[in-house]
Amino acid sequence: MSDQATDPATEAFVAHRNLLFTVAYEMLGSAADAEDVLQETWMRWVKVDLAEVRDQRAYLVRVTTRQALNRLRTMTRRKEAYVGPWLPEPVLTAPDVAEDVELAESVSMAMMLVLETLSPTERAVFVLREAFDVGYDEIAAAVDKSPAAVRQIAHRARRHVEARRPREVVSASETRAVLESFQRALETGELQGLLDVLAPDVVLLSDGGGVKQAAVRPVVGSSKVARFIIGGAGKVEAEITSVTTVFNGNPALVLNLDGEMDGVMTVRVEDARVTGIYYVRNPEKLTRVATETRLTRR
Repeated sequence: MSDQATDPATEAFVAHRNLLFTVAYEMLGSAADAEDVLQETWMRWVKVDLAEVRDQRAYLVRVTTRQALNRLRTMTRRKEAYVGPWLPEPVLTAPDVAEDVELAESVSMAMMLVLETLSPTERAVFVLREAFDVGYDEIAAAVDKSPAAVRQIAHRARRHVEARRPREVVSASETRAVLESFQRALETGELQGLLDVLAPDVVLLSDGGGVKQAAVRPVVGSSKVARFIIGGAGKVEAEITSVTTVFNGNPALVLNLDGEMDGVMTVRVEDARVTGIYYVRNPEKLTRVATETRLTRR
């Protein structure tokens, strides 16, 4: 163990692991797939002669990006056959991430869904340039394009994202305040309480993956969303409770039925109202969350 701890390859990989995971996750929207990409990156990294690597961070980002691109193209085919709306796998983030507005937005559910509308190469270029400020030459090496082509792709992706991203980015404290009102109405089953906190054009997306019950299409409008939530809660005989935590850089809820986790609900807030609700119930996307939440309670 002590030999491994002083191994230069291991030290370099561990030093950049959080960065590499975030790059892979923002490209894939799946923590499980991001972990697989890191494993593939590690297997290639240990075979490299470090003496020939001028910039270890750039090299690792390049390998991670290439592996993520390969996996992203495969995932695109999987998503086409997905039952109902596909939502990113929620990931627990440290509370301080929510206080960094720009970082919180880059991993938010709303932004991750916008990134889903980009081509694989556009997504890689946008993530590396906008989220991590990687140089055009480095990005070009990662995606096998010329620096000039990468600049054009970055400009096109940025314009695409700007047209679709949320109109405003709010602070964690504002999101938390709105979420608390939403949480009270949800747990008490107050229809008017929900209507008061929902924006008129609110959109609810629920992801059951064909395993758990969920709406197969987006639910649009405050009245329909409120009745969908209240109606769903009314059909459940178990006690519904929720716990506030931070997922994808934003305050969110873990919903429990009789103490067992049922799903993770994140919200998008604009003008002090909930404009987007994202409810992940697919058990495959909650395995990591369930493990991490159990660990944090100890």
